[in-house]
Amino acid sequence: MKYLSKSLMLSIILIFSCSGIIHAQTTIRGEIRDATNKEGLANATVIIKGTTEGTVADLEGKFELSTAQKFPFTLLVSYVGYTDKELIVTAANQKILIELSEDAVTIDQVEVKGRRISEKKVQSPLTMETLDAIAITETPAANFYDGLGSLKEVDLTAASLGFKIINTRGFNSTSPVRSLQIIDGVDNQSPGLNFSLGNFLGASELDVNSVTLIVGASSAFYGPNAFNGVVSMQTKSPFLHKGLKVMLKGGERNLFEAGIRWADAFKNKAGKEAVAYKFNISGFKANDWIADNYDQVYDTPSSVNNPGGFDAVNIYGDEYLVYNDLSNTFSLPGLGIIHRQGYRERDVVDYDSENLKVAGALHFRLNPAKDYNSPELVLGSNYSTGTTVYQGDNRYSLRGIQFFQHKVELKQADKYFLRFYVTHEDAGNSYDPYFTSLLLQQNAKDDVKWASDYINFWQTTINPRVRRIEGYPNPIDYIGRPAEFQAAQGLFLANPRVQDSLQVYHSLAQVQVAKGNPLFESVDFFEPGTERFKQEFNDIISRLGYSEGGTRFFDRSALYHAHGEYMFNDLVKPDQGSSITDLDIQVGANYRLYTPNSKGSILLDTGDLNINTYEYGIYGGGTLELDKRLKISGSVRLDKNKNFNYLVSPAASLVYTPNRDQVLRFSFSSAIRNPTLADQYLFYNVGRAILIGNLNGFSDLLTIESLRTYLTTRNRNDLEYFDVAPIRPEKVRTLEAGYRNTFFDKLYVDATYYYSFYQDFIGYNIGVDAAFETLTGSPTRVQAYRVAANAVDQVTTQGFSIGSSYYFGQNYVLNGNYSFNQLNSISNDPIIPAFNTPKHKYNIGISGRDLAVNFLGLKFPDFGFNVNYKWIDGFIFEGSPQFTGIIPSYNMLDAQINWQVKTINTTFKLGASNLLNNMTFQTYGGPRIGRLAYLSMVYDWNKK
Repeated sequence: MKYLSKSLMLSIILIFSCSGIIHAQTTIRGEIRDATNKEGLANATVIIKGTTEGTVADLEGKFELSTAQKFPFTLLVSYVGYTDKELIVTAANQKILIELSEDAVTIDQVEVKGRRISEKKVQSPLTMETLDAIAITETPAANFYDGLGSLKEVDLTAASLGFKIINTRGFNSTSPVRSLQIIDGVDNQSPGLNFSLGNFLGASELDVNSVTLIVGASSAFYGPNAFNGVVSMQTKSPFLHKGLKVMLKGGERNLFEAGIRWADAFKNKAGKEAVAYKFNISGFKANDWIADNYDQVYDTPSSVNNPGGFDAVNIYGDEYLVYNDLSNTFSLPGLGIIHRQGYRERDVVDYDSENLKVAGALHFRLNPAKDYNSPELVLGSNYSTGTTVYQGDNRYSLRGIQFFQHKVELKQADKYFLRFYVTHEDAGNSYDPYFTSLLLQQNAKDDVKWASDYINFWQTTINPRVRRIEGYPNPIDYIGRPAEFQAAQGLFLANPRVQDSLQVYHSLAQVQVAKGNPLFESVDFFEPGTERFKQEFNDIISRLGYSEGGTRFFDRSALYHAHGEYMFNDLVKPDQGSSITDLDIQVGANYRLYTPNSKGSILLDTGDLNINTYEYGIYGGGTLELDKRLKISGSVRLDKNKNFNYLVSPAASLVYTPNRDQVLRFSFSSAIRNPTLADQYLFYNVGRAILIGNLNGFSDLLTIESLRTYLTTRNRNDLEYFDVAPIRPEKVRTLEAGYRNTFFDKLYVDATYYYSFYQDFIGYNIGVDAAFETLTGSPTRVQAYRVAANAVDQVTTQGFSIGSSYYFGQNYVLNGNYSFNQLNSISNDPIIPAFNTPKHKYNIGISGRDLAVNFLGLKFPDFGFNVNYKWIDGFIFEGSPQFTGIIPSYNMLDAQINWQVKTINTTFKLGASNLLNNMTFQTYGGPRIGRLAYLSMVYDWNKK
């Protein structure tokens, strides 16, 4: 509470220290559009004629400019490739809507008059990357979400064709609980999983206006779980983007994608637009990438040459088990370590990836006379369903999963908003393929019986054959010298000729032991592709886990969220001569309720147990501008979760702009991550162990190593017990410095360095709950648990990134970025989550737009292209024990060409992700990702 009081006091002092200064400046607001298609012109330059005062329009073409100039004055508006325009401003409340026409004159060289980078990005105290509407259209990737992977500091990981993960600054995970993804301010996470499934529950590409990626710790700005970054999508307003937009896309892997967007507005009796609506529907279907990595699982005892088999990455049920390790049993030469056959992922997973999104919204302007400055009421609903493969601790087949999201929002641009939304999900027929594979094997023959049969067959049938192989050491020759006999036996078994024989013998044993035995109520191995297999497989995946003994999930969880914010803009407008030019303050609060419902198939919500969880937070902050060069910002956020104490997330920054082109920034930011519902309430049996949440702590677990020792020695003193403290939230604090500059009005450079301090990482401990007979000491109960837990050690990370854009000619841009990330602290704490991040990565790209192409003497205008090369340094990806291994270095080339046929309002695009078809792993345990070539057509008719 002492720390809380100090943080609150510092924020209050910062926010209100200058509240008594006299008001004297005027703020004007307006919008800049393309005169033809009515699209907002992001980054258009606005200057007060005859002065150096000006600004740059944001991603929607809107701008805001504070000035002490007396009315009337003239605005000079310019945009590269468009004719400049002037407008006389006579009053502060004047409606300013400026439409620019394309410049019909083509010149060989052009001087870039304005920075093509938004003012919001340049002035941001945090690292910020953006894709505006033009960049979304021109991305060479197969879709805009994949296009985020070319941005600075971004790690885009593909676990499947339908499931992509965005992460920044390390500690990457295929369950991206440390990143927040919002669409128009609405969190689009799965209520049960507590993270976003990529763009599965997201916005149609036709409706996305811009994507902003805020890199690093951001809880003070965006609330809990904005731990490593925020992906913020803004959709198109039906007031500003009216008309019909249709997309068709086809490509490799039987890719087919289609979408349609329609928006319109109605005017009132005064001729002002008062009501607008939009409707979106989009669908995607393709053959997913197949996870067929049959290499040995990283750091397991059995190699791929082990005659008794090995644990392959994408074969489930063949894992190494201690009681199947008979390598030291010298009475059974050649038996060694034995593995069950298992099932390939492709035998138990649905690879028909598909996704359907439907969305609609009604927008009401409550004061139409103010146009876009009017208060606005928005009613919106979204629906999403589909099938894909998700990778977490295991690989999971999400089949027919559904999401329903509804929103009510009252807002006024740059003033306030009051937002309510709810998200419901239904897991459909989703199931766990890994556990399904285990049950298929267990239902044919349990592990103990299988091992017993294998050993008996080896002893009675194979043993005599091994001993008859020429060169087998004669035991009589080593009487009294057992160690020498064992060494000689080992050399004999290692002989390649003998290894070939052992391969044959083990293959014979696998076939024999897979057969059923009526005496023990076992059946033959369920062979994939047979009717027996299909019937057993469908029976297992149709029954719920835990209560019904199957592997299907039941998840009808929901989250309810309320959020309000008010912005006090332009509180300080001093007289001429004062160094203080502006003061803005914003305050807000939010409340969220989770209502899990898994019927015990995932969480501890069996019977009448209520595990509903709420959290709330309040925040405030302000920005003080001095002499139009120095911005001082500060904010603080206070959060409370039902099951955890109050937590504070402070932030502060300095942004210094010595001139029009240079920006220096320094910031301190922080973030918290509340434990997910799984961290708190998980109860999930995966066959080998029970995964369990840890809200109340766990006592008297045995270490696995000590239990193994005890089973050999039967000495109780060898048993080591440990306790696990109750789970608590994660925390991070980050110091960051950055430099941005525009050189020669053509080259934009943005460099960043950060240093982060992490504590209380959430991971897990593995232990055994066991009981023993008093007399014999034999175990009577052995149950393995994986318990959610916090790390004890603190770790630090640091990184550096630089990105640049060079604008040359009239229509070309050369882009490049480089990122360096490093885990500084070397910890032996097994709970520390894996860094899972390449140390080095870079992108290089070139693009052009509005190009004229000569073909057979004919001139075709309005061509464009974009090429991007990406290189990723190799790294170790640590997931679950099954999915931990090395991701080799890889590179990918994405490219596209497009042709805009304005006479029919249509753009054609031909492109390919991973054009050179470099088959690459992006996550260990996932599929190799190859080329995805596509051809798309977008019809865009803008209603006047």
